[in-house]
Amino acid sequence: MSRVPWPQYFMDITRLVAERSTCSRRKVGAIAVKNKRILATGYNGAPRNMRECLSIGCLREELGVPSGQRHELCRGLHAEQNVIVQAAVHGVSIEGSDIYCTHQPCLICAKLLINCGVAAVYFDSPYPDPMSEDMFTEAGIILSQIVLPSGSC
Repeated sequence: MSRVPWPQYFMDITRLVAERSTCSRRKVGAIAVKNKRILATGYNGAPRNMRECLSIGCLREELGVPSGQRHELCRGLHAEQNVIVQAAVHGVSIEGSDIYCTHQPCLICAKLLINCGVAAVYFDSPYPDPMSEDMFTEAGIILSQIVLPSGSC
């Protein structure tokens, strides 16, 4: 009997975290991991104590805003932003950690993760944001897609 490799284990957990998302357009999850320990988790959705898009509708969808554009029109935080917030609220440093995401981070999240000093970002699904990729490269942060075997979570 073989064990699930660490990258698959963490990506499977990330996909489960994404199931908590309250975004009506895309469920995204992210976790921060250091020394094979989960430090913080996050999923996309509205700030705490605010109505969620699932209950009031999505302004970006109503306006026909394409994916990857006009992020300021979204009431939700991205999963990566919520990982950073959760770590900060609980006094946990994510410097040097690896971030696992269901989707490749956008430019805004890339800048935040770079300033947090993360070591690497692993993602499942690509996202059309070449500037994000360029910034991770320039900052010397590993950005890598993990292709999981079929049948995993």
